[in-house]
Amino acid sequence: MVSPLTLSAAAVMNLAPVVPVVVLDDVSAAVPLARALVAGGLPAIEVTLRTPVALEAIREISGAVPEAVVGAGTVITPEQVTACTTAGARFLVSPGWTDVLLTAMRESGVPFLPGVSTVSEVVALLERGVREMKFFPAEAAGGTPYLKAIAGPLPQARFCPTGGVGPDNAAEYLALPNVGCVGGTWMVPAEAVAARDWGRIEGLARAASYLRDAGGTCR
Repeated sequence: MVSPLTLSAAAVMNLAPVVPVVVLDDVSAAVPLARALVAGGLPAIEVTLRTPVALEAIREISGAVPEAVVGAGTVITPEQVTACTTAGARFLVSPGWTDVLLTAMRESGVPFLPGVSTVSEVVALLERGVREMKFFPAEAAGGTPYLKAIAGPLPQARFCPTGGVGPDNAAEYLALPNVGCVGGTWMVPAEAVAARDWGRIEGLARAASYLRDAGGTCR
C-alpha cells in the first residue's frame, strides 16, 4: 500500500502501467470492481465524474478498499476538487487546465495530472513546476508520433496518455521514454460490470498489468 504521505503524481504514475478509467452508474459495483482491479495488479483507479454516483463510488472505494489508490477524473472546477478530496480521492485528473483549476488542485494537497494536448500547454505547466501530465485526447491529438516528437525538446515532461488508448496500442505508448503510464477503459467493459463478472475484470486487469513488459498487445 502506498502511504498518503509519500504519494506524488510521479508515484501514482509508477504504480502500474495502466490506470483504469472507471465510469460507474451503480454505486453498488464500486467496491467489488475496485477489489477486482487491485487483485489484477492495477491499484490506481480513476473514477470519472461523468455520472451522479461518482463521488459516492469514490467514498465507498476509499473506505472499503484501502489497498486501492482511488482518484477522481474529469475534474474541471475548484468545487469538484473540494468534493473529490472530501470523498477520499487520493489523486485528481483533469482533461485540461486553467490557472484557477491548477491552483485549486495544487492547494488540495493531493497529486494531480492536468490535461494537455499542445506543446504550449506543456511548456506553461513546466513553467509552473508541473512535470506529470495527462495527454488527452491522446490518439486525436497526435498519438505516439506526437509524443515522440516532443520528447527531445521537452524531456522533463512525463505523460499519462488517455483517449483512444486500448489493448492494441497501449504497448506502443508505454515504450516511449516520456510515458509513465496510460489510461484506458478496456479492462472494465460495461457489459462485464453490468453482469458483475469480476473474474473477467480481474483477468483483464492482470493482463494489462504486464503490458509494459509484454512488448505487444494485451487482450
